[in-house]
Amino acid sequence: MLYKFMFKLNIYGKTPVNDLFEHLKTKIYSVSALSQEIKNLLEGSFDFIWVEGEISNFRNPSSGHYYMVIKDEKAQIRAVMFRPQTRYLKFMPEDGMKVIVQGRVGVYEPRGEYQLMLDYMEPLGVGALALAFEQLKRKLADQGVFDESVKKPLPFLPQKVAVITSPTGAAIRDFLKIIHRRFANIEIILVPVKVQGEGAAEEMAEALETVNRELAVDVIVLTRGGGSLEDLWAFNSEALALAIRASRIPVVSAVGHEIDMTISDLAADFRAPTPSAAAEILVAEKESLKTRIEQSRGRLGVALPAYVSRRRERLHLLSRGLRDPRKRLADAWMNLENLQDRLSRVMELLLKTRKKTLAGEARALMLHSPSSRIEGLRQKTEFQKRSLILLTLKMVKDLRMSVSLGQGKIASMNPLAVLERGYSVTRKLPEGWVVRSCREVQQGDQVSVRLARGEVTCRVEKVLGD
Repeated sequence: MLYKFMFKLNIYGKTPVNDLFEHLKTKIYSVSALSQEIKNLLEGSFDFIWVEGEISNFRNPSSGHYYMVIKDEKAQIRAVMFRPQTRYLKFMPEDGMKVIVQGRVGVYEPRGEYQLMLDYMEPLGVGALALAFEQLKRKLADQGVFDESVKKPLPFLPQKVAVITSPTGAAIRDFLKIIHRRFANIEIILVPVKVQGEGAAEEMAEALETVNRELAVDVIVLTRGGGSLEDLWAFNSEALALAIRASRIPVVSAVGHEIDMTISDLAADFRAPTPSAAAEILVAEKESLKTRIEQSRGRLGVALPAYVSRRRERLHLLSRGLRDPRKRLADAWMNLENLQDRLSRVMELLLKTRKKTLAGEARALMLHSPSSRIEGLRQKTEFQKRSLILLTLKMVKDLRMSVSLGQGKIASMNPLAVLERGYSVTRKLPEGWVVRSCREVQQGDQVSVRLARGEVTCRVEKVLGD
């Protein structure tokens, strides 16, 4: 009925359309007003909701915000988690990860789109902390932080040990108790830090750097007692793992109980299952060392006299076979004098022979002095030099004359020189071959005539001759 009424009004032109809507009391929205109404309706109805789905198109730009799509088999919705909320996530979202998210439905008016503004996210099927642990473990393993080849050996019976832990925890009490019982004279330096809660990982990393920079210790022990995964989470920090790897002093990680495993355990040079075990690993038991020393002393007390006795008998046997060195020295002096006399006589004879030979060679050299021969060779060289110069000048002159004659011949045979005498060369167009007979062209053919200076194109008007 309404459409018919509107049709009549438009035909007769009595009432405009706006008057019709005014007559019907219908509200007209602007685009922005309608968007605002939709925003108020959605955000008022869905101000705190939980959504389950799969992450897709995940982006992490430099702004620090997380952008993604949450989808299932039949639908999808855009979602954003702003930087203040992302700081509380213990894991990094990835495409294909199934999650449960909590947030609000918001409308982005400039594009007329609605989206989820997330405050919380948790992976399905595995806890957020467990997922974050695996992600960080994989990342550091790829960087080589856990490689056994870069880990430093622990010193035997260290004299000074730095313990980074809470000063009020049970870990330090257990550690000191074992140290005191096994080897009380080892120096222990306690570096107090937070081992749980916000900022604990940063404190421990800074403590590691401080110990390396300022304390001359043999080994560092990073420890705390047992607890839940959340309680031990400070030891799963990437910054702490890199600080452990950068330490020039060997690091022992003793975190929690034997079943607990943290990133610091994997990055450390040695992992102890408990704080007490760390103390037992670092120092051997004093009584055990004493027993080993006494046993070694007893074996040495038995073996040394027997060894000395054997060496003494050996010396006695050798001394019996040893001659008086004074007699051997006298014989050596006599042999030396004989050799000296013989050497003197041989040298005198050799010098006389060499002098005679040298005198004869000197006389022969004077008879065959090269001075006269050198002078003859000098004169011969001067004569050959003058002859060579004259011969060279003659050859140059002959060559110049040959070149001049050749240039004259070339000039006389140059076809352009013939053209200078009034001749021309005619070529058939368009073939370009030279016309040598009138029978090679016909009336109307086009030819090119090359003159001494320039070229003209002509048309054959008449052919004369056979």
